[in-house]
Amino acid sequence: MPDLKPNARRATIPLPAAEAALAGETGASLRRALWLDALDQQLRPLLPPGAAAHCRLANVSGEQLVFVTDSPVWRARLRLAEAQLLDAARSIGLNPTAVILKTTTVPLHAPAAPATSPLVSATALKAVSDALASLRDPLPGNPDGSKG
Repeated sequence: MPDLKPNARRATIPLPAAEAALAGETGASLRRALWLDALDQQLRPLLPPGAAAHCRLANVSGEQLVFVTDSPVWRARLRLAEAQLLDAARSIGLNPTAVILKTTTVPLHAPAAPATSPLVSATALKAVSDALASLRDPLPGNPDGSKG
């Protein structure tokens, strides 16, 4: 039987990144953010028409839903639809009694990246083709390609 020292290192299997991020005390914030994002995704289809692109569930604080909007106009529209927001939240299992609406100056959603890369002009393609061809062609005056 091998003699193990008290300070001998034990072989450990590293945790996958997602499990490591969710483990321990530091994972509580990440788990809450994921939970809020999941609630936001469930509430989004239940919002008044057109509002989904202009607001986001920011927090659930006790019995209060906190939404962030991207303009005062959408804040006012959601204020008028407060009863509908509360009903939507109740339909997914929450028990809110109030809606808090805030306005932000930063975009709520990151702009979508262009789906295609910019096209390369015919002139650029010809220039690259000519450059590659010049690298393959032998030096002028030497049909065998030697540099000498």
